[in-house]
Amino acid sequence: MGKFDLFNKFVMPVLIIGENKETVFTNNVFKRIFKDYENVRKFSHKLDCDFVALEADSTAVYSPLFQAFSSNEDVTAQVKYQTSANEYLYFNMYSTKRGKNTIITLSDVTADINLQSVQKQNQVYKTKIDYLESENKSSSKLQLLAQNQAIKLLLLNNISNIIRSSIDTSVILELALNELSGLFGAFRAYYAEAHDSKFVVKESLSKKEINNIISFDKGVNESIKNRKVSCVTCRKEYNEAEPFKENVQRIILPVYHLNNLVGVIVLSTKQKVKLEDTLKVLEDVSSQLGNAIIQSELYKKNEQMVKDLRKALQELKATQLQLINSAKMASLGQLVAGVAHEINTPLAAIKSNNEIAKKLLKQIDDKELSELLEETNAIDKEAIDRINLLVVSLRKYVRLDEADLQEADINQELDLTLELLRHQTKNRIEIVKNYGKIPPVKCYPNMLNQVFTNILQNAIHSIKDKGTISIDTDFKKKNLVVKIKDTGCGIKEPDKIFDLGYTTKGVGVGTGMGLAISQKIIEKHKGKIDVKTKINKGSEFCITIPGG
Repeated sequence: MGKFDLFNKFVMPVLIIGENKETVFTNNVFKRIFKDYENVRKFSHKLDCDFVALEADSTAVYSPLFQAFSSNEDVTAQVKYQTSANEYLYFNMYSTKRGKNTIITLSDVTADINLQSVQKQNQVYKTKIDYLESENKSSSKLQLLAQNQAIKLLLLNNISNIIRSSIDTSVILELALNELSGLFGAFRAYYAEAHDSKFVVKESLSKKEINNIISFDKGVNESIKNRKVSCVTCRKEYNEAEPFKENVQRIILPVYHLNNLVGVIVLSTKQKVKLEDTLKVLEDVSSQLGNAIIQSELYKKNEQMVKDLRKALQELKATQLQLINSAKMASLGQLVAGVAHEINTPLAAIKSNNEIAKKLLKQIDDKELSELLEETNAIDKEAIDRINLLVVSLRKYVRLDEADLQEADINQELDLTLELLRHQTKNRIEIVKNYGKIPPVKCYPNMLNQVFTNILQNAIHSIKDKGTISIDTDFKKKNLVVKIKDTGCGIKEPDKIFDLGYTTKGVGVGTGMGLAISQKIIEKHKGKIDVKTKINKGSEFCITIPGG
């Protein structure tokens, strides 16, 4: 056994320092507690002194460890040690001299020190509590006040968040009913809108109650009239309700906006409710809900008004378009009628002269002159027939006397339109007709001719030099289908071509009304008009109209 092995039986750390301040011995407990111990100097840096009770007179050395080493007397001190984890351990240090060595024992008092600290802190808390209790006559009132305040703030905050997050009355009421149900433990909760002396359930946690018409007794109505929240024990929620099997507490919260009763919130619970504890909360909730419901309804009315105004604007535009088109067609009809009359009068004279000339030609003896005049007379007759055909076509095109639905041969109507446009296509654009066998279709022929004219004129204008326009007609699934395809330049913005005022032609050339009017005409026929187009490849319009 070594000289100092006896200290290994100690339950406290032991450190023995030689006269040259070197470490002579550390027992097992010391090694376990101070695992990072290297030498006396470094150990002393981590050792601090809270309070020292020196038996020696000298206080020249600050470190408690070197104070013990330097003193010729025994030293007692309370020290603290900072671990590598920045925690503090507290010890009562005792040192004694044995020859050239200084024996230092450390008694762990960390738990005692911490306990004293906690006790001091507890004393501080106790002093504060005593002070608060002295300021309040009853601690139970203080707790109740705090609880009510917390409930109020939480509920009002939730209701405020609900109102801010939605403008939908149904959503606001549903979430508010959920909050109030949770507060009172209600098994039934609903909102009923005020209608004179009765109420209509508009929102309920039980959807089957919606639209129930309910009423209350005179006492409840008086409370509602006076804006008072009522809480009574009852067997029936309202006059018309089936009675409960047991008594329940019913809370009725009037919801007002300014001085107008908006409705009531009804809550039924089996819990005991102290209304005075939550009265202020419910009054604030009532005020917020009243404002929210009215604002939501005003928003809905405003939203509906905007929708109605937009619809009215669309109808106004459609009516304006129809009036413009009607006026245009009426003017065109009058113009055509006038022109036809003015043409027919001299045309009749020319035709009569042509017939007379034909008869007189037979009396001319000069054969060569006779043949020349006959050829001239034949050309004149062909010109007269051509003029007459144009006049008839113009009259058929406008058809001012055909305002009702009537059966028409669409192939013939297309030919009629092409005849009037022949001067624009002659010697430049090839017209390819792929007419199908189609039955007579009930329609407004003059209107459809206007559609065909608009589309064909656009096709003609899209072809810069020479090109082709193909017209296909068919009758599929009781629907008339007309396709007009061109080899023109295509349309840059096909989504806009049916918008009023949109035109691909230059300023002063196009009005932007042609296709808009065409679409309205096709819609009047309960049909549809679509377009497919590719830049520099051409466009294809497809018209589909019910054939019944």
